[in-house]
Amino acid sequence: MLTSYQVRAKMFQHGYKVLITNFNVIKRHHQVSTKTKTILQPRPDVVPVFRRANNFTDKVALRDTFGHYTYGNLFMGAKELSNEISVNIGTGKNSQNVLFLCGNDANYVVSQWAIWMSGQIAIPLSPLHPQNLLEYYASDSGAKLIVTTLEYADLMQRVAKNTNTKLHVLDDKLAKNIMQMNPTRKGDMEAGLSSDFYNKSNAMILYTSGTTGKPKGVVLSHKNLNSQITGLIDSWRWTEKDSILHTLPLHHIHGIVNALLCPHYIGAKCIMLPKFDANTCWAYLLGINTNSDDRRISVFMAVPTIYSKLINEYQKVFSGDPKMVEYIHGYLKNRVRLMVSGSAPLPATVHKKWFEISGHKLLERYGMTEIGMCLSNLYDSDREPGYVGVPLPGVSVRLASKIDDDEDNYITHLEVKNVNGNISTNLLDWTQHGDPIGELQVKGDTVFREYHNKIIATQQEFTIEGWFKTGDIAQYSLKEKKFKMLGRQSVDIIKSGGFKISALEVETYLLEHPQIAECVVLGVKDEDFGERLLAVIVLKPNMKKLNLDEFKTWAEERMPKYCIPRQVMYLPELPRNSMGKINKKDLKETLAL
Repeated sequence: MLTSYQVRAKMFQHGYKVLITNFNVIKRHHQVSTKTKTILQPRPDVVPVFRRANNFTDKVALRDTFGHYTYGNLFMGAKELSNEISVNIGTGKNSQNVLFLCGNDANYVVSQWAIWMSGQIAIPLSPLHPQNLLEYYASDSGAKLIVTTLEYADLMQRVAKNTNTKLHVLDDKLAKNIMQMNPTRKGDMEAGLSSDFYNKSNAMILYTSGTTGKPKGVVLSHKNLNSQITGLIDSWRWTEKDSILHTLPLHHIHGIVNALLCPHYIGAKCIMLPKFDANTCWAYLLGINTNSDDRRISVFMAVPTIYSKLINEYQKVFSGDPKMVEYIHGYLKNRVRLMVSGSAPLPATVHKKWFEISGHKLLERYGMTEIGMCLSNLYDSDREPGYVGVPLPGVSVRLASKIDDDEDNYITHLEVKNVNGNISTNLLDWTQHGDPIGELQVKGDTVFREYHNKIIATQQEFTIEGWFKTGDIAQYSLKEKKFKMLGRQSVDIIKSGGFKISALEVETYLLEHPQIAECVVLGVKDEDFGERLLAVIVLKPNMKKLNLDEFKTWAEERMPKYCIPRQVMYLPELPRNSMGKINKKDLKETLAL
């Protein structure tokens, strides 16, 4: 008979064996889990652009009309402003919408970084926009703060007052003071919130015209921006040795992500002009009358309209001198490594002429505010005019056609993916003769989250399977293995001079004119602008035709200059169908446009 001691000993041994058994089971499970985790490793943290500055502290990041700034200068200036933003919004509050209106200079970069450092959402504005549109952005976004410079203080004071929004005006000497702000202590280059915050939070809202009457706010997360930036850096071979000449607006994805965030993320230099001017731009491209440190431009990006204006300037100033023609061709071909065109279709004539002048075949790409850059010609490819290349890293695209039913169903003709630089193509349902054609639809981490406070509008832009509907028709060349854009699915979106313009939005403004009874706005092909805006107008009874100078003055008070129609036609009435709708495609054919 076992003593109580022996019983307890047996129980202990049994319990120990159970414990060992359980431990081995747990250990095997952990080993399996560990193996699984190595296959499905967590994604690296999102790193906002200002955190990258620590890698290039003493390197020049920016040159503007005031001077030059190191990455350390910009970081220190942004850090100081971020504290002021936090005080204005309320300490501890984050993910609040902050509008900012600055010129194309260091004030813009510092404001952008400061908003992100303080954990807020940046909404860049444009000085091209009239007061009523700025007030709409403030109201629609529910902005808690407006940041601006002394140059725009009077305008933004009126906007702030009418929308009951706080206003913070930057010190007029901020840009010059920043040049003296140098990190000296260990913690000087530390700022911002936790990595987890940036992994999960929104970064920016960009307002874009759509097929509705009012602009929609495209919400982009820090993850979206990070994916867009890193994809372009890899594909376009950015390095910290690069220097880009920046002449683009800073409220569009092209000017913000492609031409500003990319160079600053990799430690390159950005030479920023206050606005595009053909003569000044040529001076910088050729290293004429510029600081010796700014004579090495290696990257240039522009919209087709800018290239057209540069060609016109070249023909006026340089084309009559054979030696200068030879010099410019050799200089640009050997000194500049990459020239990009986008935001609107590039006419083949411009592509050809620019190649004759510079020795560069412009790299065309395709993108939208909602998705960033989606397609791009390969860096080393033979860049044929009209082709926009293949998906960028991390992007999947398909060509699809809508099924004629009551549901939002599509037939997929072709799907192309880019996974870590490896491109795969899958031809699915295409029985017609020739290359597959369909609406271009997109998936990937670059695709936006939502339209601000517009749930239904957001849902309408995605298919049931989660593809974003670009509204653009594309064709995939099975021979060339790349995409070509054929045009908009909707005639209500007009691309003019790099701007995407809603015809319905312009019509809404025009109908406020005391002489206009009815109108439609059409996009007409234009060599320089891609498309120009034409207004077809029905006058109110007993009204005379518009005085174009007076009309232009009236319009500039209500809409951006690039939205004002350049041409006006008159009809006694607009052709409508039995449902009261106007077929704009038929109207263009009738008017022989």
